[in-house]
Amino acid sequence: MRAIISGGGTGGHIFPAIAIANVIKAHDNTSEILFVGAESKMEMQKVPQAGYKIVGLKIAGFQRKKLWKNITLPYKMIACSLKAKSIIKDFKPDVVIGVGGYASWAILKQAQNLNIPTLLQEQNSLAGKSNQILAKKAKKICVAYDGMDKFFEKDKIVFTGNPIRKNITFLQDRMAELKSMAIKEFGLIADKKTILVTGGSLGAGTINKAIENHLQYFIDNDIQLLWQTGKFYYNGIIERTKSLLETSPKAKELIHINEFIFDMDKAYSVCDVIIARAGALSISELCLVGKPVILVPSPNVAEDHQTKNAMALVNKNAALMIKDCELQDKMTAALTDLLKDENKMTTLGKNILSLGVKDADERIFKEIKAIIDK
Repeated sequence: MRAIISGGGTGGHIFPAIAIANVIKAHDNTSEILFVGAESKMEMQKVPQAGYKIVGLKIAGFQRKKLWKNITLPYKMIACSLKAKSIIKDFKPDVVIGVGGYASWAILKQAQNLNIPTLLQEQNSLAGKSNQILAKKAKKICVAYDGMDKFFEKDKIVFTGNPIRKNITFLQDRMAELKSMAIKEFGLIADKKTILVTGGSLGAGTINKAIENHLQYFIDNDIQLLWQTGKFYYNGIIERTKSLLETSPKAKELIHINEFIFDMDKAYSVCDVIIARAGALSISELCLVGKPVILVPSPNVAEDHQTKNAMALVNKNAALMIKDCELQDKMTAALTDLLKDENKMTTLGKNILSLGVKDADERIFKEIKAIIDK
C-alpha cells in the first residue's frame, strides 16, 4: 500500500493521523506512507519523531479577526495546489487520507482532481466546511459521532470513532497499576481527592487563569491539583505561584504544576475529576478513561465546534459543561457539588465510558483496505 496522510496543526489532528499510519504498518510493514502537513506547524516535528517522512506546504488558514492578513492567501493557495499536485505525481499513492487541518484541503483536492481515491476522517460532531466539500468526491467518511448524515451522504459514512494512543486504549485494564505508579511519579498523596486539569499540549489560557485565581480553594478544601499548563503558560505561572508554593507547606503538598504530562495514562488513572477542553481527540480519550469530566469548550475554534462536541456528551449525561466565559465564576461551585455527590460521579463515569471506541484505528484501516481492493 502507498498512502498519503494529510492534516495537522494541533495534536487533535496529528495523533489520529499517526495512529492510522501505525495500523497500516502493523498490517503490512512494506507499506509506504508519506505525510503532508503545513510548514511551521507542530506536525513537522511530531511526525518525524514517530518515524515517518513528512513534506510541508506553505499554507495558513483564513484569518477571521485580521482580514488584512488574507491578502496573500489566494497566491498561497495556488502555490500549495501546484506543490500538492507535484507531491502526488511523484509519490503515486493508492489512497489519500485527510484528517483535517490546513494541509488537508490542498492535497485531497488535487488527489480527487487526479482521480485518486480519498478517505476523510472527520473527528468532530460539527463537520468543517472543507470536509463537507471534499466529502462529495470522497469514497468514505469515517466519523466519531452519530447524526453526521446532516453533513455527508449517508451511504458514505462509517462510524469508526477517533483513533487514539494505545496506552489510553488499554487504560481500564491497568488502572490500579498505573495509579500506584502515578502517585510516586507526581508526588501525590494516595487518599486525597485529585483534580486533573489540562488544556491540551499548548495549554488553555482561560482554564489556567481560573485555576491560578482559585488555588486557595484547593488548599482550603484539601484537594490535590495535578495541573498541565501547556508550554506557553508554564513559565509565567511558575513565576507567579512561586511565593505561595515556597511559603505554604500545604500549597506545596497539594499543588502540582507541569508544563506537559507525557504519561497521560498515569494522570488519568490517579484523578477523581478531570477539567479539560472539548477537542475531538480529548473527548475520544476521555470516553475510554471513564472518569467524571467538566468540559470547557474553547471559543477560539471554527464554528464553535467544541461546544457541539461537549453537548453530544452532556445530552447523554456523560459529562458536565461550563462555558469558557463563565469558568471563573462557576468552576469551584461545580467542583464542590460534584465531589460531594458520589452517585453523580459514578453515573458520569459510567456513561462516558459506554461511549468509548477502542478499535477505531482498525475500523479505519478496514475502510482504507476496502477502497484500495475495490
